[in-house]
Amino acid sequence: MKRAEYLLRFYLLTLLLFIAAKVLFMLCNAAGNPFKAGDVVDVIYHGISLDLSTALYFLILPFLITIISIYWQKKPLFVLLRVYHLIIAIAFALAFVADTSLYGFWHFKLDASCLQYLETPTEAMASVSWGYIAIRLVIFVLVAWLIFKAYQKTVRPARTASPPRADYKSALLGLLAFILSIPVFVIGIRGGLGESTTNIGQVYYSQNQFLNHSAVNPVFSFLASFEKTANNIVDYDYYSQEACNSLLEGVYPVTSVDTDTLLTMQRPDIVIILMESAGDFLADVMPRLQQLKKEGINFSNCYGNTWRTDRGTVCTYSGYPSFPTSSVMKMPSKTQHLPSIARTLQKAGYQTSYFYGGDINFTNMRSYLVGTGFEQLTWMKDFSKAEQETSEWGVRDDIMFKAVYQKLTNHHEKPQLIGFSTLSSHEPWDVPLQKIDEPIKNAFYYLDDCIGHFIDQLRQTPQWDSTLIVLLPDHSIDYGELNESKEARNRIPMVWTGGVVKAPRDVRQICNQTDLAATLLAQLGLPHDDFRWSRDVLSKTYQYPLAVHNFNNGFTMIDSTGFMVYDLNSKQIMVNRSSDAQRLEQLGKAVLQATTKDLKDMQ
Repeated sequence: MKRAEYLLRFYLLTLLLFIAAKVLFMLCNAAGNPFKAGDVVDVIYHGISLDLSTALYFLILPFLITIISIYWQKKPLFVLLRVYHLIIAIAFALAFVADTSLYGFWHFKLDASCLQYLETPTEAMASVSWGYIAIRLVIFVLVAWLIFKAYQKTVRPARTASPPRADYKSALLGLLAFILSIPVFVIGIRGGLGESTTNIGQVYYSQNQFLNHSAVNPVFSFLASFEKTANNIVDYDYYSQEACNSLLEGVYPVTSVDTDTLLTMQRPDIVIILMESAGDFLADVMPRLQQLKKEGINFSNCYGNTWRTDRGTVCTYSGYPSFPTSSVMKMPSKTQHLPSIARTLQKAGYQTSYFYGGDINFTNMRSYLVGTGFEQLTWMKDFSKAEQETSEWGVRDDIMFKAVYQKLTNHHEKPQLIGFSTLSSHEPWDVPLQKIDEPIKNAFYYLDDCIGHFIDQLRQTPQWDSTLIVLLPDHSIDYGELNESKEARNRIPMVWTGGVVKAPRDVRQICNQTDLAATLLAQLGLPHDDFRWSRDVLSKTYQYPLAVHNFNNGFTMIDSTGFMVYDLNSKQIMVNRSSDAQRLEQLGKAVLQATTKDLKDMQ
């Protein structure tokens, strides 16, 4: 019983320290970041899930030591526990003080990127005085000492926490009880039984980034960032800066000149539907989408930038490129600086909302959406328990389309931007409609059917005449013999439909899904200069039609000369169906070098 009490005390104290750190973080950074008393409660409430999981990580060693103590209660065991208390006291103090102190300079949460400044300590200290450093060191030592004493007094890990050796039966029962509690650790650390695991994005809840940052556990933020810092953001130094700039000259224009006008109004309601995995090769099982291509604006040579939903979402709404080994969505310190369709339209007077039937915390989606201007999020937890279980990923598509329809057709004084990510056309392809024997194609037939019903229903309302609907996938998929070595694999549909479309149009220029942002904003008469990697494909400045696609450690390039696949592991062209593959390789490397540098420099 005393062993269980010790673990409970340890866990609750750790949790209390995390909560106290949030409050102190807010108070110390209040200058320039005003907040109300109620915000403190909200920050604690929304951040508690991450704190609960993080505290479990630090309970693992005490838990193991407690198990050992059932059979072996020698002094070294308790000395080890005391040393552990000292180590985590130092670690917590360092994280709390560094996070609170650096936030005023960085405006993002503590992560492993701070370690790079240790290589150049002179430059790192140039922004602060020696007095500033000295005060922080004193605070650090004081905080570490207080935390250590708190563990020693409150938790008392000495022999009193371990009762005398029990009889064999009692010891066996105790051991069994601890072993049976292991799944609780695993589930708690993972963050539940859902598809998503514990991540920073799950605590984001506000349009005020300071409140979101306050809710983030700095210890978790630091540890979680090691993966991206060590493995994901890779330097691609192929050319000198001058040579790289020369190769990319004119490839990514950021202004629009004499853009064709395709819409009847500049402030329509806009619904952007990301069709999960719906590559253009699925045309034969998506007849309603093919009809919409004929009725609306069809970008018939559009290509996806990436192969994952988290990356494709950023490509679409921020016009920002994908990367072979990086997921920008998983980097909250970067995503808060991205341009976005939502933020631009928000400034233009739009209401913004996003619908997703799955777990909005998956791959930090919440932090990206909230941080880039989506004010209202509707996800699986906003639906009944029965609706949440209609598919493996959450709420199935037909239910979600009804929710989007209701949102769009309800009275609203401001124009709306509604983002919507479908999910049913995803493995395990579990959909309620069975029309095609092949499960994968049947899932896309179901998605197409949902789209058709949505469009048919909307046509019967006055809202149709003032609505633009944009349909495109987040990415395509491998299917049969179709893989990254085939051009058709990454060709995607992009269709604009709705009552505001002037007339049917086939836009044949080669383009990327990242070009949606600049092209759409130009149609609305809004500037898109901050979308550095998005192009208005209807502008006369779009002189070099080019599509870039990144996949895990490789990229493909498509222009008027053909198609090329380059493998980054073997550092060679794997597929060459271009009359000028050498130039495509050079361009691909230049794009990769320039975009990666842009990502690393973003702050």
